[in-house]
Amino acid sequence: MLAIARQRILGQSFQKIRPAVSVLRSYSSAAKKITVREALNSALDEEMSADPKVFLMGEEVGEYQGAYKITKGLLEKYGPERVLDTPITEAGFTGIGVGAAYYGLKPVVEFMTFNFSMQAIDHIINSAAKSNYMSAGQISVPIVFRGPNGAAAGVGAQHSQCYASWYASCPGLKVLSPYNSEDARGLLKAAIRDPDPVVFLENELLYGESFPVSDEVLDSSFCIPIGKAKIEREGKDVTITAFSKMVGYALKAAEILEKDGIHAEVINLRSIRPLDRTTINASVRKTNRLVTVEEGFPQHGVGAEICASVVEESFAYLDAPVERIAGADVPMPYAANLERMAVPQIEDIIQIQESEGYNSFAFVDTVVCAGNASVNN
Repeated sequence: MLAIARQRILGQSFQKIRPAVSVLRSYSSAAKKITVREALNSALDEEMSADPKVFLMGEEVGEYQGAYKITKGLLEKYGPERVLDTPITEAGFTGIGVGAAYYGLKPVVEFMTFNFSMQAIDHIINSAAKSNYMSAGQISVPIVFRGPNGAAAGVGAQHSQCYASWYASCPGLKVLSPYNSEDARGLLKAAIRDPDPVVFLENELLYGESFPVSDEVLDSSFCIPIGKAKIEREGKDVTITAFSKMVGYALKAAEILEKDGIHAEVINLRSIRPLDRTTINASVRKTNRLVTVEEGFPQHGVGAEICASVVEESFAYLDAPVERIAGADVPMPYAANLERMAVPQIEDIIQIQESEGYNSFAFVDTVVCAGNASVNN
């Protein structure tokens, strides 16, 4: 089936490719709001229109138009040769996707949740991530693995894990995690165009959130460079790093802290691997303090890597120990009240600035986990 699809896809180079059509492209000079879902959908649409080698595969991406409707309308537009519904076998269709990338196609593989990517991790790590190096650069693997990552709501321990630090620890992979519609659109386009395998970690709870986007973002040529963080809010007193949904929490916390005279600088990491160490360290050298925020487990987390980078490169600029805010060091509880305690909240970010006498710069050297539990470093 894939061989037939490949012939038909490559054969389209001799045909006129229909341009991407979207109401989002008919915009005025005023900023518009689009949801993260719409941003992802339009990015897929435009990249499929621009490059006949791009195709989608995964469970329910076609007839059902995606479990979260990210692929809505694409089966009708591009046909079953380029939007492939697969059986419920992540190991099977991920392996097929990697093989297609070996032959020059550009698969976008959707996992219904990244928790299910564990079934396919051998293909992602041993086949996709390592082949370019092991072949001395002869084999490129232009593939994107995308889907929701991290905690959702009431789905239990086996469907709530954040895999950012897992995949970011592996050489050969690029790991991206968008926050808003601009991130989702620009980073997904960059991921599809990249010659290397990219793990694209979305957040289910952000799909329906609307964010303003500029005319530049809505242009089909828009693309965000991989490996570059964005300063979402400038400040002078403390640097807060976050990614995905936690960026929104950090921004809300910064607004509240400003009322108390604390001006926080919020960095949206966007790219987990490669990590924009330059932007992070430049900010810390300005504010002299750092707080990292993430949903994942505290041990060996993204915040731990950021902490190491700052200690190695900017230790002399720190006026206080680095603070890490992370998920509780337990499997995700199912009960709603316990689930909330296991995931960082806005008040956790605020309390770490206020509870230990922030204004007198007296920080404690601890990892602050969700639920107000602390783990000594």
